[in-house]
Parts: sequence; C-alpha cells; structure tokens
Amino acid sequence: MKVALRYCLYAALCLPLTAMAQVAERVISLAPNLTELAYAAGLGDKLVGVSAYSDYPPQAKKIEQVASWQGINVERILALKPDLVLAWRGGNPQRPLSQLASLGVQVIYLDPQNVNQVASALDQLADYSSTPQIGHQAAEKIRQQLSQLRAQYGHKPSLPVFIQFSTQPLFTSAGSTLQSQIVNLCGAKNIFADSAAPWPQVSREQVLSRQPQAIVFPGTTQQQGDITAFWRDQLNVPMLAVNSDWFNRAGPRIMLAAQQLCAEIDAIKR
Repeated sequence: MKVALRYCLYAALCLPLTAMAQVAERVISLAPNLTELAYAAGLGDKLVGVSAYSDYPPQAKKIEQVASWQGINVERILALKPDLVLAWRGGNPQRPLSQLASLGVQVIYLDPQNVNQVASALDQLADYSSTPQIGHQAAEKIRQQLSQLRAQYGHKPSLPVFIQFSTQPLFTSAGSTLQSQIVNLCGAKNIFADSAAPWPQVSREQVLSRQPQAIVFPGTTQQQGDITAFWRDQLNVPMLAVNSDWFNRAGPRIMLAAQQLCAEIDAIKR
C-alpha cells in the first residue's frame, strides 16, 4: 500500500515536469508558412530565427533570418541555441537538418498537404507553447471554417477551372495539392487533377483541350491583365486573382484564400 502511494505521489509530481519539458523557449522556423503557423500556435514570441520571406505577421520581419533559397546557416542556428527547429521536408535541404539533429537540436517536420493537416500542425505546435489553448483554438477555427464552406458550396455543380502558377513555362497543380483541394472545396474542379506529377508543366493546347470555364492564379488584380493577355483570342473566361501568400503558403491564411475563391466561383455559376 505504501509503495503504491509513493508511486502515485511520484507520478503526480513528475507529470507537470514532463509537460513543462516540452515547452519551447527558443524556436527557429525554416519556411515562411512555418513562421505563420508558429505565430498562430502561440509561439511567435519564442522565435529567434526565421527564413527569408517570413513577412507575416509584420513583426516576423524583425527576426533574424537564418535560411534562404541559398541554404541553411547551421553555424548561426547553433549560436542561437534553439530548443526547437521547424523544418519543411519538401523544401529544406536534408543534410543541414540531419547535422542539427546529430548535434542534439530537436527538429520537427511540418508539411501540410491539405486543410486538415494545417489544423493538425497547429495542434502539434500548441504542445510546445506555454499557452497551448491558442494553437488548439486556431486549429478548431480552421476546422469550423472548412465545415462551413463544405456545407455552403460542396453540393453545387462543379465548375472546371485551370490553376495557373506561371506563364513561361506554364505550370499548374495536380489533385494532390492543397491548392487543388481549395478549388474543390469551392465547388470547382481542377482540370489537371489527374496529373501524376504534383506540379506539372503543361502546354496551351493541353489547357484549351480541357475547356476550363475560369482561371485561378496567385497574384494581384494588376497582374490579371497579364494573364488575360496571355490567353487573348484563345480563352475568354473569368480570371480569378487570389493573394499569392494566402494561396501558396500552407498556413492559417489558406482559409482566407478559400473564402475569397468560393465567393467568386459561386458568382460565376449564377
């Protein structure tokens, strides 16, 4: 009986210590969307290093940049003494990340491929925050927004659309991408959803043969004229510009892109 009591007291004392050991005090993010996720999960004030183009929220611009398209500055990261590094397996080079891990730095990989995984990433990061309710609430908000959009637009006829990411060369996305999921969520169909490659290069002829009824592209309304000119005399359909950071980054603002696109696609159908 005494042994059991001592064990219970020991467990009760150790559980809080185990939980506190997970809280990160010095965090580094190696991709702009991971920076956004960190802030949304309540870890923004713990960031001591970020990647290039980490510009949201605005205070992220003031944090030292330790990674860019040229690579990861391992020496500087080690000097900053992080207890947690957020990495993107699909975009960060593996060798420096393996080097950091071998030196005892905790590296976790976050690469959301759909909206539910964005929410799950927030839940995962919340466990490293001293205020985990912030991340969990942000995750739940995304799930609620997703359900609302599905209920509002999911039952409507599908509109074939072309998702255009550049002109020369002409790139699009396949059905496995987050961007394609957002289009589907809004009651539209990605005409290249069946592509085996996630980011296929296509020709004008391939696009025209699939007869899209709208074009979705990340960019500004000013760039809309360029896209229209690119398809002049070949494709006279609505051009839907969506903020590139909202649409391209797998972070909380993907729901802003979804809300905008769903309203615009619905308007075309009417």
